[in-house]
Amino acid sequence: MGYVALEKLLDKDSPSIYKLVILASKRALEIAEGQPKLVEASSSMKPSTIALHEIAEHKVTSRKSKEKE
Repeated sequence: MGYVALEKLLDKDSPSIYKLVILASKRALEIAEGQPKLVEASSSMKPSTIALHEIAEHKVTSRKSKEKE
């Protein structure tokens, strides 16, 4: 598992790099705290890299917030 292309990471509906960064950082923190990994990863991989691979494989997605009426 090496480089992950940015095109594979960005959502087609809302291609926001900022939302991607927030999602990856939250998921990396969960992995660092002991949550199970959703993809095959070696023990030497950093949590941030694992989080990016999970996002690329669509194992982790962001929820759309409901607008207040």
